[in-house]
Amino acid sequence: MIATGFLGNERYVVQVLNETHIPELTVLQQEVVDALPNKAILQPLDNEELRFILSGNGLMIGVFVEGKLIAFRALLEPMIDEEHLGYDIGLKTEKELRKVLYQEISNVHPDYRGHGLQRTMAEIIMQQVDESKFHTVCATVMPGNIASLKDKFSQHMHIAALKLKYGGKLRYVFMKSLPYKEHKWAEEQFVPMDNTVAQQQLLKSGFIGISMRADGPDWLIQYVK
Repeated sequence: MIATGFLGNERYVVQVLNETHIPELTVLQQEVVDALPNKAILQPLDNEELRFILSGNGLMIGVFVEGKLIAFRALLEPMIDEEHLGYDIGLKTEKELRKVLYQEISNVHPDYRGHGLQRTMAEIIMQQVDESKFHTVCATVMPGNIASLKDKFSQHMHIAALKLKYGGKLRYVFMKSLPYKEHKWAEEQFVPMDNTVAQQQLLKSGFIGISMRADGPDWLIQYVK
């Protein structure tokens, strides 16, 4: 056990997961997917991907209530290939790429939403990171996945790129340097999330995306430089 707390009146415990938890993880992922109105928002990890992380290529923590897994969050130590997110944020050498961790999937059972578990798990799992070994955390998020975007911004991660990944899927590439240093800027612009070209032009000219806000039914991304 690495942490404990309460969800309303229910006590939860957090522990590091291992390969014996794969059946529980599979069930939870399916329960989460079944509750989503837009199934495309979440790409569940298959057993092979779960086993890869749990066999020493990252870290996964789980939240349990009365012995039942109700949430989990994962970090991945990625293989170095042409899709490595380090390339998307400007890293070039293998030495730099080996210091990158990915924030992978994060799931909360539908019955336990509204308690801030995503953020709680983010804080707990990031406390486990060896900052002498890893200097950067990266993640990808689909534009329109508001919950995941809010999650990344809440951790002081910022948008470093917006491009096609994974065989042609548009994704924001988020990053955060370890240890975190607050950004200082002289310019800012708010751009509609659905204006891909304008965002890509700002990113190309040195802006980064650091937050978002609602604008009626739409969302604006705050870009600064």
